[in-house]
Amino acid sequence: MAGFELIDGEEERQFYKDVRDILENARSNAYMVANDIMTYAYWNVGKRIVEQELRGSAKAKYGSYIIKRLAQELSEQYGTGFSIANIKNCRQLYMTFPQDSFGYSMIGKVHWSHLRTIMRLEDAEERDFYLKETAAECWSVRELERNIKTGYYKRILSTQFPDKTGQVPQFVKDPYVLEFMGIKDNVGIVEKNVENAIISHLQKFLLEMGKGFCFVDRQMHICTETADFYIDLVFYNYILKCFVLIDLKTHKLTHQDIGQMDMYIRMFDDLKKQEDDNPTIGIIFCTDKDETIVKYSVLNESEQIFASKYMTVLPTVEELREELERNQLVYADKSN
Repeated sequence: MAGFELIDGEEERQFYKDVRDILENARSNAYMVANDIMTYAYWNVGKRIVEQELRGSAKAKYGSYIIKRLAQELSEQYGTGFSIANIKNCRQLYMTFPQDSFGYSMIGKVHWSHLRTIMRLEDAEERDFYLKETAAECWSVRELERNIKTGYYKRILSTQFPDKTGQVPQFVKDPYVLEFMGIKDNVGIVEKNVENAIISHLQKFLLEMGKGFCFVDRQMHICTETADFYIDLVFYNYILKCFVLIDLKTHKLTHQDIGQMDMYIRMFDDLKKQEDDNPTIGIIFCTDKDETIVKYSVLNESEQIFASKYMTVLPTVEELREELERNQLVYADKSN
């Protein structure tokens, strides 16, 4: 066509992509702002409900009445989305996160669907942990629900020394829950099966490991003057600024396992670690632990070696509670 010069196809496609990116970013930002505004609106609705309830003489009965009537009024004006259940959620949001709490400052940073799950937790520190981690790690609702169900917070907290309780836990868990691997029974499996299953579900495994983990290698070859060694899994944690070695076992922890990991760490620090890296950490994944071995081995003194049980099926509430109680006793002995 006379009067202008056609641009080449690649440049034109880039132009269209740039415009789409501008619009998508705007929509995304608008959605986040809208979510933030509506979340605080729900909090204020909850606050107003509680204020109104306090004016009633028969508080419990009156509270039920005004929630029912409010749901009717809002549904008539705004349509669906303001059921009795949702109105109760607004009230619970205000009751759970008062304006002077850490949770109140965080509620605009996560989606309403996340909040409905988190605010049902009874422990305030646990709620704050999940709020912070959901916002920082961009957990989906499904990931959040899975982490709560598997006791993510409590499994990390159980490995903390008593004098460090209250700090934000961010590293070793015990046990690790690896139900996503598809292994229903540990009987008859070998380390190679577990390793292959982890690699096949690496993204889920990294989420289970926690913050800051990057996969480095599997069966990493370390060669000395006299022998060759192969480390099952090697990761790097950019928060801790150190390598993390994982040795997979399909049996109960033995003192030989601990000695082998101790040797791996010493070799890795000597041959692989860079000057600006912190000392290497090793985690032995085992199917069970013996408290005597934990107490009277180098595990009891080392800050570089950990042993954690891994579970290939989701534990029941009772099973998880028993594991956590046992861990607390072990780590209490270690700190003495």
